[in-house]
Formats: sequence, structure tokens, C-alpha cells
Amino acid sequence: MAPPAWHAPTFDPDLIDRLHGRADLLTPIEMGQADQAAARHGHPGPELMEAAGRAVARAIQRHIGRCRALVLAGPGNNGGDGYIAARLLAQDGWPVRLAALAPPREGSDAAGAARLWFGPTVPFTPAEVHRSDVVVDAVFGAGLTRRVDGLVAETLKVAKRVVAIDVPSGLDGATGLPLGYAPAAKLTVSFFRLKPGHLLLPGRDLCGRIELADIGIPDGVLDGIAPRTFANLPTLWRLPALTAESHKYTRGHVTVVGGATMTGAARLAAEAARRAGAGMVTIAARGAGDTYRSGEPGVLVSEADIGTLLHDDRRKVWVCGPGLGPDEARTVFPALIAANRVVVGDADVFSAFTGDPDALRGAAVLTPHAGEFARVFGAPAQDRLSAARDAAARTGAVVLLKGADTIIAAPDGRAAINFSAPPWLATAGAGDVLSGIIAGLLAQGMPAWEAAAAGAFLHGRAAALAGQGLVVEDLLPALIRALATEN
Repeated sequence: MAPPAWHAPTFDPDLIDRLHGRADLLTPIEMGQADQAAARHGHPGPELMEAAGRAVARAIQRHIGRCRALVLAGPGNNGGDGYIAARLLAQDGWPVRLAALAPPREGSDAAGAARLWFGPTVPFTPAEVHRSDVVVDAVFGAGLTRRVDGLVAETLKVAKRVVAIDVPSGLDGATGLPLGYAPAAKLTVSFFRLKPGHLLLPGRDLCGRIELADIGIPDGVLDGIAPRTFANLPTLWRLPALTAESHKYTRGHVTVVGGATMTGAARLAAEAARRAGAGMVTIAARGAGDTYRSGEPGVLVSEADIGTLLHDDRRKVWVCGPGLGPDEARTVFPALIAANRVVVGDADVFSAFTGDPDALRGAAVLTPHAGEFARVFGAPAQDRLSAARDAAARTGAVVLLKGADTIIAAPDGRAAINFSAPPWLATAGAGDVLSGIIAGLLAQGMPAWEAAAAGAFLHGRAAALAGQGLVVEDLLPALIRALATEN
């Protein structure tokens, strides 16, 4: 069976602001724990369900003109939210019909919501969807564990426009993967905190515009849950601050190992480290010294051997891999690790140690794209979040798995999902800039996970500010503007 064809990838920079710093991502199981804790704090299920349905109705009223609406309701709490949204839309004068896949369980919160629906009820069929301008998908929530096919899939497939409650039915809230069929929604309304599946691809694309509603669950319930997955927002990290006593040595020294042929990669990493705030940056030229010296005058160039450079304890942070070549990386990378340096491993490091993840132990941050990751750790299959976490635990390094939904995983199990990057960041050399940004932040004393997360966020923000048509050289001046917005 051929995989489904997703609609064009979406980029929604305003989502960062709409989250209002609410970085915690809850798995469906954790969201269930939050609901239970809210009830213990005096916010019972019917109250939360009424607030959720109201949030859905208001979102539809804001974003969709009045039209013929059909609410597809499942038998669980997701369906209960749908019954309430239908009632409130009808009270506002919308022509609303409701189709129930199955009745709610007697005595449940959803059953209570269903009893308050007195509008027209129609069969759960594709024909009814054909007669509707917008379909409110309240069939299944994020905790679904079985495939969506048969009648539900066939009915959702013919919808002109879908507004999803929590997630589009069939989307796994933990992984962002569809279980069988999941519709592409125009709008998704979720509650309290997002789930990983809202930001991981293809889930992020399938959700369309994502709105996060406050339904009265107190933030204090998170204390008993202790989430380990986060949206990569600036609330997770703090950029280095300059003081009157700051000088070039306190801002750190980054050394980028430069190869003899692909010199542009090291130059990009070096310039990015400077723009990110490193006080000094040196390219350790493994050949082609004259080419490196013809670059930016503020970048130092040394042709001394690596052993000699390592005698200088001020050279704490190194970038190894961009444009270096696998053979050189196979020699230089172990030497840096043995010298107890803070190493950002990228590019040719992964070719140098194909199939040998243990050789990467000791690095501070590793930044593979999917192909490089597969080269060392094996293909990440579909659950990229778990794969990145496993690689971080295996190597003891922060693993930044690059992609449109870049994942930053720490050895202790923390993981952040980045969504600041626009599609036009996919250009040659962008990864070299990212490794340099991270190194520049590490040189100023940021912890590895925070530096990697901040680097990914700023990298994406700079690309968004540069605009479409971006080439890698545009990232560097845009990075100044990105830093200014977060300081």
C-alpha cells in the first residue's frame, strides 16, 4: 500500500507566540494524568469538557465563516467535546448537524454532554460529509492505539475542510505518526499543553493551524508529571549575558578544524561561532592555509598541528567535521576527545565512524541529519524522537537530529522539538552554520543541551528573518537580528 500523500509542509512562525512560553509537551498518557490531577484540584471532568467544547466553538467562529457544519463524534471524551462545540455553534445560529459513530458510555462525561444536544442527528456516512462545508473531527483523540480505516476513514476522506479536536483522528499524539488514515486539518484545537505529535512530522502538517486553549487545568499539575519532552521555546534556555567585565577571553575560544578541500564549510562554522558571541575563533587549517587566510579578517588561522594547539587550555571548544574529510576526522576527533575538549561533532565525523556509535562517546553535541544518523546508529525508522533519545543515551552526548522537525535529545532523557525553521532553510551549508552557532554558545558557558536547543531555535529564526530565496550566506547577518530578538 502506497504511503499517503501529505499536503505541502506548513510553517507557522506565529505558533511560537501563541504558546505563550508553554513549552511542556505531554504524551497522551501524561495528559490523562493531568486531567485526573485537575479533578483532584477541584476541576472535574464535565467542567473541563465544557471549557474544551467552548474553546473549539470559539476557534471555529474566529477562523471560519458561518457555514454548514457537521460534527463527527466518537464515543469517548473527544466526542464529548464535539457535542458541546455543536451545541454552542447552534446557539450562535450556525446550521449544525451531528453524526455519532457510537453512543458514549452511559454515565461518562461524554454521555452528559450528549444529553444536552437537541439538534439534528444524521448518519455517520460520507454522504452526510458531502453535504457539509466544514467537518468538526471529534471522533478519536491523541491516545488512539489502533488504526483508523473502514467507515471512519472513508467518511473523513471526503471532507472539504476539517477542524480537529485535540488531533486529527488517527494521529498518534506521542509520535506524530498516522495510525492508518488521518485527515489533513485546516485547524486543530488542543488543550492545556501540546503533545509531541503536534510538532513532529507528519503530525505538524496534518494539524494545520494549531491553537492551544486554556481550559482551567492549573499549571501545578505538571509538578507531579515532570514532562521530559518540550517545544523548543526560549523559556528552556537563557542566552549568555555580557557584563562590564566581559572580554574576549571570558567569551571563550572556538577552534574549527578545517579541511584542505571543502574550505567553505569550516569558514561558515567559524563565522557563525563569532556571530553567536565567541570571543575568539580559530580555524585549525589542515592544509589550504592561504585559502582560509583570504576569508574574514577576524577569524584566526593556524597551521600548527592539532597536538600543539591542544597545549593551549583556552581552546576548550572545538568543531570537528564540516568539510574535514572522513580520514582526517578519524584521526582528529579521538584526539580532541582524549584531550577532554568540548566537541561539536558534525558532517564527516559520521562518515568516519560508520556503524560505530561508541566511537562518538565523549562529544558534547552531535548534529547528524537523517542520513548521517542512519550511517552511525542505523535508520531511525519512524519514531525519530525515541531514536534520538536512544542515541544520546548510547553516546553520552546531546544528539541534535536535524530535519524540518529537528529533535534535541540529552543523555538524561530530555528532548526538545524545534519548529522555528522555515522550509527554505534546506540549503547547502546551513548545517555548518548550525554547528558554529552551538559552538559559540558553548564557548560562553551554556550547558550542552541548552546550547544545542538555543542554536537550533536561532538558526531557524534567522532563516525566517532572512526570508525566502535564502542562501547560506544570508544566515549570518540574519543571525544578528535573531539574537537581538531573544536578548
